[in-house]
Amino acid sequence: MQSWRQIYWGRTRKQFVDGLTDILKMTGADPPSRAPHTLFSFNSQEDLRMYATGCDADIGGNSTVNLDLDEASAPHTHIQTHNARTTHATAKFWGDMRLDVRPQYQGRVRGGYAAFRNKPRPTLFGDILDNIEFHEYLALRLRVSGDPITHNSYFVNLQTNGPITTDVWQHRLFFRKKNEWEDVFIPFRNFVRTNNGELSEIQLEMSPHLRSVGISLLGGNSAVSGKYQLNIDSIRIVNEEDAVSDLGNLA
Repeated sequence: MQSWRQIYWGRTRKQFVDGLTDILKMTGADPPSRAPHTLFSFNSQEDLRMYATGCDADIGGNSTVNLDLDEASAPHTHIQTHNARTTHATAKFWGDMRLDVRPQYQGRVRGGYAAFRNKPRPTLFGDILDNIEFHEYLALRLRVSGDPITHNSYFVNLQTNGPITTDVWQHRLFFRKKNEWEDVFIPFRNFVRTNNGELSEIQLEMSPHLRSVGISLLGGNSAVSGKYQLNIDSIRIVNEEDAVSDLGNLA
């Protein structure tokens, strides 16, 4: 297990090497890449250490939140070995969504949320940001289960390097399947600006430099409670020509 210092200097070294390579290869003169790009994977304990979780229990509520490695519900990959498709572990975001709060906090706080997002990625040259300027869609490979009543209360949350640090760009997650893997594609243009949990009256253009990507379950917004579970395999950026599910070809 790497310490935070090893992770920090590893990121810094990679930033330096990548920047030097770009200079030597003069990649700035090349057309921008529109190829699909994986922002985050959820396939190992090392991957999961990059994420932070939170829920209303942090402020007096009774919900629970967990983000664990799940090796029992892995999706098929594209790799085949001896005519058998291999599988890999994924993350399991799960817990109990509760609307009630502890007695001493009644009337003072609102229950009903759980969330995770990637942690900041600092280096000697500043935080790592992901450039989405030349990609149209956020692509998430997911499998929703848990109580069906919770399925319509998931949201994707983006933070950028925009001028207002408390802004969160949000879009509801819509699922076509239950307890099956699927790819969900969300156009970046459809995300809306929120601040402090409320829709902002003024909708600005979203910065193309992503600081964090996260998923939340907002049961308090729709009076939804119950056991929730969402498995996550990857988060990518793609374009329209790539926005087709690969999972249908793996049945």
